[in-house]
Amino acid sequence: MVSVGFRPWKTGRVQRVELSFPGGSSVTAHYKGHAIATSQPERRGEPGRAPSPFDLFLASIATCAGYYALTFCRTRELPTEGLRVFLEPLKNPETKRVETVRLRVGLPPGFPEKYERSILRAIDQCSVKKHILEAPEFDIATFR
Repeated sequence: MVSVGFRPWKTGRVQRVELSFPGGSSVTAHYKGHAIATSQPERRGEPGRAPSPFDLFLASIATCAGYYALTFCRTRELPTEGLRVFLEPLKNPETKRVETVRLRVGLPPGFPEKYERSILRAIDQCSVKKHILEAPEFDIATFR
C-alpha cells in the first residue's frame, strides 16, 4: 500500500525506526537506543564505510539462527565452545536474487548426537526467518 499525506504515528504507540543521512550513500537507522550504520558497497563509487542494508538482512538471519543454537545449548548445559553457524545465500544467476538461504551448524566437540535434530528444530524457530516466510504487508506513504 502506498499513500500520500500520511501523518507520522506517535512514538509511544509502536516501535519505530528513524533514519538519518550522515553523508554520501550512508544511512543510519536509530532503533531502541542503537545507531545502526549502513552504506553501499564500493562498486557504487565510494568506499563501503559500513555493511549494506542487504548485508545486515543476511546477518540478521544468521545471528537469529545463532541465538537459537546458543540458547538450545545453554538450556541443556551443552558445550558451546566451537559452536559455529554459517549462512550462504545462493543466488539465481539470472535474477541475481537469493533463491536459497543455506544455514550450516558446526557442532562443538562433545555435542551429543541425540540432540542434532533438536538443535535444527530450535534454529528453525528463528523469528527473522518466520517473518520472511509469513511476509508482512508494506504500508508506504509520504508526510510533511
